[in-house]
Parts: sequence; C-alpha cells; structure tokens
Amino acid sequence: MKSFEKIKQSRERLRLNQSQFAKAVGVTQKDVSLLESGNKKFIPNKYIDFLIAKDFDLNTVFNDDLDLQMKNSPNNKQLNENTTVYKLRTDKNYEEQSIPLYNIEATAGLVNLFQNNSDQRPIDTISIPNLPKCDGALYVTGDSMYPLLKSGDIVAYKKIQDFQNDVFWGEMYLVSVEVAGEEYVSVKYVQKSDKGDDYIKLVSQNQHHQPKDVKLKKVRAMALIKASIRINSMH
Repeated sequence: MKSFEKIKQSRERLRLNQSQFAKAVGVTQKDVSLLESGNKKFIPNKYIDFLIAKDFDLNTVFNDDLDLQMKNSPNNKQLNENTTVYKLRTDKNYEEQSIPLYNIEATAGLVNLFQNNSDQRPIDTISIPNLPKCDGALYVTGDSMYPLLKSGDIVAYKKIQDFQNDVFWGEMYLVSVEVAGEEYVSVKYVQKSDKGDDYIKLVSQNQHHQPKDVKLKKVRAMALIKASIRINSMH
C-alpha cells in the first residue's frame, strides 16, 4: 500500500470526512484531497505526527522539498542568514570546519545516512566559524518545532551512539524512531519519561503537537542539534 493510501485509510478509520480531517491536522480540505489522490510528491510531517499521536502504525515520511526548491531558484536573491548555536558547557568551538549538508530523502533515511556516512554524497557544505563540532546538517521538515524551527531551516548535528547514557535531558535532538517497521524522523526535545528508563519522551516546541513516550529500543538513530540556520530570501 502506498503512503497516500495509508493516510486515506487512517482517516476513514477515524470516521472523519476530508474536511474534518483537514481541520484536525491543521491543513485545508484541498490539501487532503490532493494528498489522497496521489497528486503530492511528499507527505508533510504534520499528518504523520497527528496519526502517530492517535497510535496508528503509520510511518512513511517524504521530505518536504518545497523550501529547498525555492531557495535554489535562480529568481531568488538571498538577503541574510541567521545562525543559532545550541551550546553545552563542554562544547569546544572550532574556528573552521566544513559541515556536509545532506538530503535525507536521497540517503534513504537517517539510519542509512549515519551507518554509511562515508558513502553518502552531500548536496553542499556549510562553513560557519566558531561552531561546536558537527557531523553533518539536514533540512528541517514539518512544524513540530515551530516557531523555533520552521520547514526549510537547516540543523547541524552531532551523532551520539549510547542512547542510554549520552543523552543530555531537555536538549534538542534529531531522532529516528521505528514505527511499524518503518523510520520516522523528527526534531524534538528529549526528556525523561514517566514510564521509566526503557522510554524517552519526545516533546515539540509547537503546542499543538502532544508529547510522545517511545520505547528506547525503538530509537534507531539520534543526534544532538548543535546549531540551526535560517536563510531569509525573496523573489
């Protein structure tokens, strides 16, 4: 079953028409209609977040590349670039470093990117002085961290290996979680879960997204967000 068919099937299981479903997710009825007819090349994260919050076993995420297409358009003129650094007291700044920028869709997911990093070809590189050490950067999709981050922003990250012991609670992470055998990637605050040490709590900046407790064994990859970049451009 294709991803847009899963969306439609899930909506019907909720007994919602397209208009009701659109209102619940926070999109227009036309958006839902286009999505369910297969006329969209990607599924925005807000659909995925909504259905996962409803405990659906659904997770096929397509990157929203509209912002990327806009930024690469020859008709656009770049005005300025804003960088926010998220530092820990233990961070060491690097005067110079070249951070590879990846297309997560082209790399077939975060797990594949992390496991085969040397085999992946970046779409560009980022050089910003005095940043903490970063392993790579990705474009943000969805609105779960809005207004801190918006779709089209870039996040620079540092991979972590020991999910049990190396997490700084309350910090922002790039997280890959296994849902129904598929990979769900998002940027969230990671907090301790009330369910115990076998769980972590994923918390959004956007108040319309509810916190989600996930089993630690379902976490497939994780990286600490070290910086975010927002490019302000105009036609």
